[in-house]
Amino acid sequence: MTLKDLESQLLALTPAEKHRAIELLTQSLASTQPEIAPPPEISSVEACIANTKIAIWELVNAQDLGCSDRDLLKMYPQLTQSDLDTAWEYADAHPEEIRLALLAIDE
Repeated sequence: MTLKDLESQLLALTPAEKHRAIELLTQSLASTQPEIAPPPEISSVEACIANTKIAIWELVNAQDLGCSDRDLLKMYPQLTQSDLDTAWEYADAHPEEIRLALLAIDE
């Protein structure tokens, strides 16, 4: 996708969506760490919120059990709403990885 293609799509967004797009771009420019990564001290390839040991599948599992974003932010005060948004985007983009991780906890 080119910037020209993206420009027309950005202009078609609602004001709230434009605000969110700006937040995402600002965060990506400010961050030198990836938002999703396994913590360096853990040898697994499990996707975690960057600089934490909180696996994406754990957050998805909690959400499946009825926890809201607000609940999760209380349970994990080191996380931000942006971290959760990134986790949900990751989970949506990698459903098989999340499904397999959730199956493994049932074994």
